[in-house]
Amino acid sequence: MTGLLYRVKSKLSIRAHRRVRGVLDGEYASVMHGKSHEFEELRPYVPGDEVRDIDWKATARNGTPYTRLYVAMRKHLVTFVVDTGRNMAAIGASGEPKRETAVLVAGILGYLAHRHGDHVSLVCGDADGVHSMRGAGTESHVEQVLGRIQARAVPDAGRSDLTRLLMYVARRTRRRSILVIISDDEPIDPDRSRMLRRLRAQHELLWVSIADANPLDPSWQGDAVIDIADGEQLPDFVKRNTSLLREFARAVAQAETATIDELESLGITGVRITGADDAVSGIFRLLERHNHGRR
Repeated sequence: MTGLLYRVKSKLSIRAHRRVRGVLDGEYASVMHGKSHEFEELRPYVPGDEVRDIDWKATARNGTPYTRLYVAMRKHLVTFVVDTGRNMAAIGASGEPKRETAVLVAGILGYLAHRHGDHVSLVCGDADGVHSMRGAGTESHVEQVLGRIQARAVPDAGRSDLTRLLMYVARRTRRRSILVIISDDEPIDPDRSRMLRRLRAQHELLWVSIADANPLDPSWQGDAVIDIADGEQLPDFVKRNTSLLREFARAVAQAETATIDELESLGITGVRITGADDAVSGIFRLLERHNHGRR
């Protein structure tokens, strides 16, 4: 059977010519720029220390200058936080299962991490439980991460519960990481916003939404449309209602804007990806916006 990472690299090769792949590589490297050192401890200032390393709060508390000491980090850690509840097994906006798009997104970023010598870890799950994989930097490990995402995001999985995953990361992840949160069109309620703000204080966050399918799309007219969350079928008279179709499209656009606005207010870069055709350009937009926002 063809490996998931091999398929990701094949799609990346087909959908992005060499120059675009080079730019994508550069944007990834820029996200990691400046993260090659991690804070270790405070100590009294000694002549020759960099002024920019002085901790002014500690200096004020102690009445004498204190300097921050850093240790070199040879490898960065990219942690994928992926909702693998049953919602991710549903069909997305592109007509593909959302889990396939999630695997492609994680695969592209995981492959970039591997190319740059960084480590990749995983936190995934649903309302029934959380599962994690330690960080490693080999291609085989990235393949295992992708396999875990695909295997768990199935129709009979538990209810999606992104907040539970975020709480798990807040409790368990001590090392500063790049957290890549992959979910579907989840709203950011006050509880989730507070959790994201807490995580943002320690980690760098990137948010990827996998777009839901439009159940009122005319292309579904001849098919049964079933809500994967509760198994209920959408009545045909609802699917034929053109005014509902327009209202649904407006509501989706408003929800997308509200999510991006809330993420920006938290200092988090986000992007909404519709499917495989949008994945490479979506990741490029995500990294580019993130880099621009830090300047």
